[in-house]
Amino acid sequence: MPAPKMTDEQRAAALARAAEARRVRAEIKQLLKTGSLTLEDVFARAEEDDLVAGIKVNALVVSMPHMGKIKAIRLLEELRIAENRRLRGLTPRQRADLLASF
Repeated sequence: MPAPKMTDEQRAAALARAAEARRVRAEIKQLLKTGSLTLEDVFARAEEDDLVAGIKVNALVVSMPHMGKIKAIRLLEELRIAENRRLRGLTPRQRADLLASF
């Protein structure tokens, strides 16, 4: 499938939006890792911000203190959450289970 035809201005705007999304997501993960932000805060922010709601749950769990890739995979399997699930796609039960795990 060929890429859509965009003007230079549209392409620049799309690149700027993508860069902003990466910056916001990286900031959230860094704040989680340092403990400056809680998982509950992230869920609240995801309700208001589409950029935050688009973060993959696996990336978020790996960013938690004392969690590595293997522990994160095991936790998500235990909670029956797909690795590629995004925050906006979590059910209320899955959110509650994640919060209870931390």
